Amino acid sequence: MPHIQLLSPRLANQIAAGEVVERPASVVKELVENALDAGAGRVDVEIEQGGAKLIRVRDDGSGIDEQDLPLALSRHATSKIASLDDLEAVASLGFRGEALASISSVSRLTLTSRTVAQEAASRVEVEGRDMDARISPAAHPVGTTVEVRDLFFNTPARRKFLRTEKTEFNHVEECVRRQALSRFDAGFTLRHNQRVVQSLRPAESSVDKERRIGALCGQQFIDNAVVIDAEATGLRLWGWVALPTFSRSQADLQYFFVNGRVIRDRLVAHAVRQAYRDVLYNNRHPAFVLYLEVDPATVDVNVHPTKHEVRFRDGRLVHDFIFRTLHKALADVRPDDHLRGAVAQSFGRENASVPQPAMASPGATAGAWAGQPAGSYSSEPPAQTSAFGGQYTGQNQPQQEWHASDQMAFYNSLNAGGGVDHGAATASAGMAAVMPTPPTDSDEEPPLGYAIAQLHGIYILAQGRAGLIVVDMHAAHERITYERMKRALAEQDLKSQPLLVPLSVAVSQKEAALAETHGEELQQLGLQVERIGPETLAVRQVPALLRGADTEQLIRDVLADLIEHGQSDRVEAVTHELLGTMACHGSVRANRQLTIPEMNSLLRDMEATERSGQCNHGRPTWTLVTLSELDKLFLRGR
Repeated sequence: MPHIQLLSPRLANQIAAGEVVERPASVVKELVENALDAGAGRVDVEIEQGGAKLIRVRDDGSGIDEQDLPLALSRHATSKIASLDDLEAVASLGFRGEALASISSVSRLTLTSRTVAQEAASRVEVEGRDMDARISPAAHPVGTTVEVRDLFFNTPARRKFLRTEKTEFNHVEECVRRQALSRFDAGFTLRHNQRVVQSLRPAESSVDKERRIGALCGQQFIDNAVVIDAEATGLRLWGWVALPTFSRSQADLQYFFVNGRVIRDRLVAHAVRQAYRDVLYNNRHPAFVLYLEVDPATVDVNVHPTKHEVRFRDGRLVHDFIFRTLHKALADVRPDDHLRGAVAQSFGRENASVPQPAMASPGATAGAWAGQPAGSYSSEPPAQTSAFGGQYTGQNQPQQEWHASDQMAFYNSLNAGGGVDHGAATASAGMAAVMPTPPTDSDEEPPLGYAIAQLHGIYILAQGRAGLIVVDMHAAHERITYERMKRALAEQDLKSQPLLVPLSVAVSQKEAALAETHGEELQQLGLQVERIGPETLAVRQVPALLRGADTEQLIRDVLADLIEHGQSDRVEAVTHELLGTMACHGSVRANRQLTIPEMNSLLRDMEATERSGQCNHGRPTWTLVTLSELDKLFLRGR
């Protein structure tokens, strides 16, 4: 067997480069992070041939002293940490001291830098062959410029793994986008083959930050995003989360930063998925740009070579905080938030206020509401009680408190009464029940406006100041019923039902031990599970609502969640799925004709209901056709 020997510095650096330098984007990431750690207010990135020929990163940071230049290119040489205590509370983006040495081992690297105290700048040059640093004087302003030429010139096997120029530059552009999103206080410029691709000024105000988000993530994202900012127990989460209606087919618009460092973390991804659980359509992905600020001592960033993953000291606390914050933010979304985004897109960001239609003539409003004499009109129609359980008074009303027995009676009555409503017998199926249009001169007009017709027994047409609002009455009522049933269930304890014959489940020893130590938590979920053998569990009680579910699979899923995340919401998810099915079957059906007061009652309930923009399956419940869109259809103003 060969004797053990020390590796040469060049070979050791190339081994490290295999982890640090995957492609040109990896080089850009390391160099830009060094620039930001140096306090740069401006970072310029120049790329040629996708980064294979040239990568130049210039900053106006603090610079490097001439005497430190050779050491800066040495392995494990850094100014960011000096002791183990520093490593356990890293506040900078870089800290290992491997990047420059690894990059210089697989390229021709030139570093030029000057500090404020120096009269002239200095340049150090290194090539991958001999790793000998050559220092010479140079002309350069305060700051640093790093040039990386001919990447992988001395490792042809790795150079063959590079993709096309366009693909490699796309990765570089994504890297710069992440860094620009992480630091609003710095300006960024990106050039490719002498062409400016991005030019971003520092963003200090909230308006400037939104402009940068719009430039990097698309204006539609910022138009459909909700701003959040929450603090609790030493944690702060702020940023932008997109409305569920702005979901994506891929998870390509998800940016999460921990203390300014972009990360991809399973714990974070799980918390976000939970928050969006019952408002996203089939296999759609949410969009967000979120920033988590924590004490650096409570997060370990030294767990992955590329530093894309972190480990939290109290992962469960972080998970719950992220979930609760996003869950509340999405629950608080009302039609106003959807309308604001739609109107901003239609009328432009500079004039995003909802337009006010012309006043209707008095004659046009005659008989606008049932029970009113001709020629009279009130912006607040008389109170009407409808099958939807709410009372319409022209303003948002708090939802009634429903007990579970009342909810089930309501569910049964709707199943039994799916025929044509006697109050709208004059309107035949397949035709719109039309009422005269109410004027919208009141500043108190509700976000979803006032109902004017029902189309084909399926859609409610409402007029608002923004334009025409079309509501899927079944989907909307489904969400209203679902949220009421969830609230009614939450007000009662989750009842368990003993099994006549306990169910025996074969599991691994790890899962059996987990079930034994988490017995109280399982009991809170309505599950009574006992360990009766090294690899055997006995299930004695299950939630009463889930007595018909696959109990064995439910237990396995709960244990898998406990292993993965330290907690489980599987029982809640299955329970909500059952309530969603009940709400779907118990909601108003198509071809059921509604009176105008009933339609308005449904609109008001939507405005007061959490997550009313989507049904239980994630489908939208309503949409807006703005006046400007209608004008385009009819070529008005041309």
